[in-house]
Amino acid sequence: MAKRSVDRTRPKGAAKPASKATPKQAVGYLHGFTQKEQQRLYHQARFMEHRVHGDLPFKRCRRLLEVGCGVGAQTEILLRRFPDLHVTGIDASPKNLPRAKEHLQRVPWAEGRFQLVMADAAQMDFEMDSFDSAFLCWVLEHVGDPMRVLSEVRRVLRPGSPVVITEVQNMSFFIDPYSPQTMAYWLAFNDHQLELGGDPFVGAKLGNLLQAVGFRDIETRVHAIFLDNREPGERAEMLDYWSDLLLSGAPGLLQAGKVSEATVSGMKTELEQVAHDPNAVFFYSFVQATARVI
Repeated sequence: MAKRSVDRTRPKGAAKPASKATPKQAVGYLHGFTQKEQQRLYHQARFMEHRVHGDLPFKRCRRLLEVGCGVGAQTEILLRRFPDLHVTGIDASPKNLPRAKEHLQRVPWAEGRFQLVMADAAQMDFEMDSFDSAFLCWVLEHVGDPMRVLSEVRRVLRPGSPVVITEVQNMSFFIDPYSPQTMAYWLAFNDHQLELGGDPFVGAKLGNLLQAVGFRDIETRVHAIFLDNREPGERAEMLDYWSDLLLSGAPGLLQAGKVSEATVSGMKTELEQVAHDPNAVFFYSFVQATARVI
């Protein structure tokens, strides 16, 4: 009698991932790969550091997998906050990895503590149990099959390993005074990301995705950024940061015919007006999920 094979990568009750030969692919990165965009990513990582990295469970970890390491902006922070950690960063972009290597080689505390690999997160070449932790930040919004990526992450993690995923929930964005051109632009921004194969609302789905591929001890926390007259300085910084984020998508949206020059110009005017309004309000929320491999 033939022996029955057992899939150790998928626990009982977990959803079966798609065939390895045919993972769904996102067809583009909304923000592009310009030098300006790469610099924006460094600023974004440092600006959001206290919100994203404030309570990560990696103190006892030694070999971390960072999925979608991009230009190494988050990698730098992970290595600084966890001095015993070695980070293996993977990214599918041939434009980002050289910039990440160049950047991390200039960071004193990163010396000898990182490896960068060009790889498709849905089809990694790492063996099972290769890592004892994983970190994904603003990544799943840009991939075509987040369940497949999380299944692969689970496969390469040792039992007991923590994973932390930080993701967008773009439906939550709000500014006051009401800015119709900005909101029209934002809707087009999200629609275009969906057309490119991403998901600007994936943060709200993290619990379901993690459970479906077999993670356990799943916790999700909604981080609300709510700024008004009580924090005028931080509100001004956030509005400036958010303006850069919105405008980073403008070239692609204009080229695809999703917005007009008038809409972009109107958005810029509105954002300047909001920034100078003494009673302005900014609100946005993102989701951070933690889970473990059992």
